[in-house]
Amino acid sequence: MKVVGLVSGGKDSCFAMMKCLQYGHEVVALANLLPANDSVDELDSYMYQTATQLPEVIGIRRHDLSYNKTTGDEVEDMFILLKEVKKQIPSITAVSSGAIASDYQRLRVENVCSRLGLISLAYLWKLDQSLLLQQMIESGIVAITVKVAAIGLDPSKHLGKEMSHLWPHLLKLNELYGSNICGEGGEYETLTLDCPLFKVNEFQHVLHDSNSIAPVGILHPLAFHCEDKSQSASVSDINRTNGLSPENVGSVIDVQTESLDIVEEKAQPSDVALDLSQLEKRNLRLSKNKNENTFSISCWLQDSTKSSADLQEDLKTILLKIESQLNEAGFSWENVVYIHLYISDMNMFAIANETYVNFITQEKCRFGVPSRSTIEVPLLQVGLGNAYVEVLVANDQSKKVLHVQSISSWAPSCIGPYSQATLHKEILHMAGQLGLDPPTMSLCDGGPVSELEQALINSEAIAKAFNCSISTSAILFVIYCSKSTSPLDRISMQEKHNEILNQIKPLNRKYDHLSGVLNPVFLYVLVPDLPKRAFVEVKPVLFVEDDRDNEEVVNDRDMSELKHEVNPFDSCFQPEKWHDECLQKCVVSGRICAAILSVTTEVADKICSSVHTTTNVGDNLVITAEEKLEQVAKFCLYRLDKLLSQNYFSWDDVMNLRIYFSASSNISHETLSLIIQSKFDEFNEKTKKAKACEEPVFNVVPVISSGSSAISMDDIITCELFARKS
Repeated sequence: MKVVGLVSGGKDSCFAMMKCLQYGHEVVALANLLPANDSVDELDSYMYQTATQLPEVIGIRRHDLSYNKTTGDEVEDMFILLKEVKKQIPSITAVSSGAIASDYQRLRVENVCSRLGLISLAYLWKLDQSLLLQQMIESGIVAITVKVAAIGLDPSKHLGKEMSHLWPHLLKLNELYGSNICGEGGEYETLTLDCPLFKVNEFQHVLHDSNSIAPVGILHPLAFHCEDKSQSASVSDINRTNGLSPENVGSVIDVQTESLDIVEEKAQPSDVALDLSQLEKRNLRLSKNKNENTFSISCWLQDSTKSSADLQEDLKTILLKIESQLNEAGFSWENVVYIHLYISDMNMFAIANETYVNFITQEKCRFGVPSRSTIEVPLLQVGLGNAYVEVLVANDQSKKVLHVQSISSWAPSCIGPYSQATLHKEILHMAGQLGLDPPTMSLCDGGPVSELEQALINSEAIAKAFNCSISTSAILFVIYCSKSTSPLDRISMQEKHNEILNQIKPLNRKYDHLSGVLNPVFLYVLVPDLPKRAFVEVKPVLFVEDDRDNEEVVNDRDMSELKHEVNPFDSCFQPEKWHDECLQKCVVSGRICAAILSVTTEVADKICSSVHTTTNVGDNLVITAEEKLEQVAKFCLYRLDKLLSQNYFSWDDVMNLRIYFSASSNISHETLSLIIQSKFDEFNEKTKKAKACEEPVFNVVPVISSGSSAISMDDIITCELFARKS
């Protein structure tokens, strides 16, 4: 990509440009905000500092914007600046910045980039600051402090010192006071004198504040000279095709606020007006659960041969219906925590995204866009339309969203309207993670096992942003495997998954908020295709304990005093060892209950042989496929009910119940849904444990196959249950 570098003249913005070159991009312009009075050094801006003559020294085009410092104006100044850069150099597609840990800076750069259709590159984001400073020094960057303003930094001793000299002292200050090693908290500012791109020299000392605890001193640069770096080994090692040489010196353009029309072009309203009369013409179906705190709504098109159009039209219709349901309940898209997007053809993924962004936008989601997982499933094969959508909805605005749009080395960016992860009431819902190399945003080489490893590395990076780890805090892992993976691939993937969790577990004991480490449940799902033709997509769900008072949590002692009812399961099915062997569970006492119930052909046969509703013909046991499914459905409901009651949960606590079934089973989605619903009705009538609902309280999802193990993904149906105490 052709890149404009946001520069301050400091080490971070310079090293960020060097990283751009390392990843094959071309820096064609520099942009810098200058104070209106250029005789005064601007070192107090939250976003930028004085870059003086840096662009001329580097030898490429610069765009400056003079500004008078007023509260909150820096973002709009940057918008004006980059808008002019884009006008002057239309080929620019990305912006480089030196953001390391400042959400303030990153979010504002991303905001401006989004408005201008540019990509934010933040290759230093979330890197370990100690290692980062070491890399800068080793790369040939010679930077000195031009401002110090922190305890332990004395202008008379430390002003004008090189980073290589100060590095040990900065490490010590970090240990003593928690100071940012790279100066991200304003502890110090730097000016790069020499690096593989340019060289600068000659300064003047200025004492700005003689405070005895943290005196502030400034070093004012007076003169510069240019040296030809074309023969520098460090430059050639990076990339000599980037145009950073004196012979390519371009013009310096001053951009004044008054000279530009700052009116933004407003996006044209999309054609998604809510027309309920049109929705009634489509054969739409819904499922909902009744958890008052966090609940799910699912929508799909039944009988595709009569009502289905194309993916775009089907998805638009479904999203309109969900939007109407949210509105009826007094909610909107900003209440949505997570979205599962199932489509019939991954070749239409771009079209699906175009439709999706007409509904779910930053503007509509003031508290952050929801996280998302997208997979292809065999919808048409089981009589559905081209799209199927599940949304998880919260009845409050307490969610915390992580949405990093910048491309970095930290984790894959989410340039579109979905977030890396959403935290709501102690549950971290992570977006489906592919095996993407973060700085290049391309799938890593090496096949399915390598992709899985990278997806887990990406998941761990996101988890750490919420002070937890996938090795200690995971409740559930759903691993979607493309049908292009072989059985041997899938076995190796499961082994690698366990290996990685065991490797990183000892490194993350500081995240053990519980007594011990959670034992997550695993679900493997085989699907036709995944985004980017990936082999694997990992979707983790984690528990992130908050600081609630103990009185607000039902503890073990309280539970022991609760009345434990005799479970109906025991009166319907004689106790057998395999009843527990087909169930995985992860329970956070009094808070969360997650489970995977796997029913293979072998288990189904055991279920049918243990009930007395089959028809006997002579000595042979005869049972139809539908009768078999009826008994399986009954077993699943009663077994899950027993799990809930044993752990003091009820059906009102269930956030979602997802049921996967094989599309090759020659049973339609509608038939299976009706069978499960009939058993639910029987269960409710007999036990009075669940509220009667007009819509199903479960979601039925067709897949190629599924199971609790990658070695044998041959379940007839697999139930995924998630419950949480309000």
